[in-house]
This record gives sequence, C-alpha cells and structure tokens, in this order.
Amino acid sequence: MKHILAVALTITATSGWADEFGKLNPDEMTWQHFVERAEEGETGMVLCSMGYALTKSGDHASARTLLENCANDGYTGAMTWMSQLDNNGLGGEYNPDAAAEWDRRAAEAGDPVGKFNYGIALMRGHGVNQDDTLGRQLVDEAAGEGLVIAQRLQSADYDLDEVTPDADNWKYAPSF
Repeated sequence: MKHILAVALTITATSGWADEFGKLNPDEMTWQHFVERAEEGETGMVLCSMGYALTKSGDHASARTLLENCANDGYTGAMTWMSQLDNNGLGGEYNPDAAAEWDRRAAEAGDPVGKFNYGIALMRGHGVNQDDTLGRQLVDEAAGEGLVIAQRLQSADYDLDEVTPDADNWKYAPSF
C-alpha cells in the first residue's frame, strides 16, 4: 500500500511540470487544455466542437477563444456560434453588426444555418441594411437544403414571430 501511495504522490507532484523534454503528464482532456491549444492558434474538428460545450456550460469567454479561431479557419458551425455569442452579448459586448457578419460569412460558405440566420438579419435589418428580398431568398435556400426551421418560416409566410420568441421583440425593434 505504501508503494501505491508513493507512486500516486509522485504522479501528482509531477503533473503539469515541464523539463527539458517538455511538459510531463500534461492535462489532455480538460477545458483548460483545449483553451490553451486554441490560444496557441490550433484548430480542428474536435477542438472546435469544444466551443459548443463551453458555451452550453456558460463559459462564454473560453468558448469565444475556441470558436473565433475555428470560425476564422473556415468552420461554418463556429461562425454561426460566434454570431449567437455576439447577438446576445455572451463573453463580449452585444454586437449585432458582428453577428450579421459571422452569419454572412457562413452563408457565403454554403452553410444552411448561416443562410437562415443571415436571411433573418436581412429581413429585420438587424446588424445589416434591411433587404427583405435577399433575406427571403436565403431562407428559401436554407429550406431547400432541408433546414426545418427555414421550412417552418416559409410555411408561416415569413412571419418572423413564428421563429423568434416575442420576448426578443425589443431587440429587433427599430432604434430611431
């Protein structure tokens, strides 16, 4: 038993320590490790998916670190999550212009969620100049690609209250 305790204490004592060969016993499956990797500029499908988990856990600042790198590296799912963070002021300032820009980039890359979100932004004129025609066109494209929420909006004759809770009306009202 003494030997097991001594080994456990040795492993614990060396965890995370670095020597001339690198870091000994690094954290590999912690949120902090994923954030460190993102801070070093690394992206990848698994790393980018951690941004979603961090957002859902409420750690929006860390999620932003992961998702912004991934979005800038071309991951469209990360772009739509960055939009959601900016559109709700999570982990940063409320920024409808940045939210619309992330969705525009995702839409232009062919992402149906990006098309739907950017279409709605265009229809509202939220973060972008209002263009109802282009907005509906993008919603139609997303619906044609099988996005159920876009099909629902089409069926409701593009009534935005169908897909957005009325509790958010204050956010989308004209500010003049």
